[in-house]
Amino acid sequence: MTVSPNRTASHTGLGARLGLLTSAAAICLTVVLSTGQPLRAQDANAVIAKVNGAEIRQSDLTVAEEELGPSLQQMDPATRRDNLIAFLIDMKIVAKAAEAKKVGDSADFKQKLAFARDRLLMDSLLATEGKAAVTDEAMKKVYEDATKQVSGEKEVRARHILVPTEEEAKAIKAELDKGADFAKLAKEKSKDPGAADGGDLGFFTKEQMVPEFSAVAFALEPGKISDPVKSQFGWHIIKVEE
Repeated sequence: MTVSPNRTASHTGLGARLGLLTSAAAICLTVVLSTGQPLRAQDANAVIAKVNGAEIRQSDLTVAEEELGPSLQQMDPATRRDNLIAFLIDMKIVAKAAEAKKVGDSADFKQKLAFARDRLLMDSLLATEGKAAVTDEAMKKVYEDATKQVSGEKEVRARHILVPTEEEAKAIKAELDKGADFAKLAKEKSKDPGAADGGDLGFFTKEQMVPEFSAVAFALEPGKISDPVKSQFGWHIIKVEE
């Protein structure tokens, strides 16, 4: 795309292909593009294009590149920039046409918008809080801390060891009473799929576990270990972490 300081276009790519530009205002689009000169740090929010008076800024281009950049990696930087600007122009045009048709008033659109907002909020929080989390375990804690803060229900974080028989459970409890490491024994003896994590179940509410398990887990003080507990899955030994 040849970039000039000012140009008037009757259509841009996507808008023309969709046939959405039918009003007189849309047919005569004024698109003002920057000269393509490298932007200095202080120009990070400089206007790089205008579409019918709506400004497209360098910060918009940055967001578009984060979203679409991987699909344009084969392009050289100048071509990639031109294509991203063209996409942003098309997006502005089509979004304006969608507004005119009141697409945003539909229940389906509002539901998808709410979902997209929640997902973006989640991703942004985890990205910000997770910068210092250099391990999977640290990132897991960031997630659990975030979800714990917004939950209205009481939650506990616990580990457990699951074995088929009461005899095995009693033998393991005896080892724990003598000072054995709970996580180590869970890795060695538990039949639960989470054994590799030392039996760590993360945070959970009462409703997320079977009643027999929840009744004991929510009665224990942090750091305490239960006697063997029977459920439909076998025999559990539970340790509440927090």
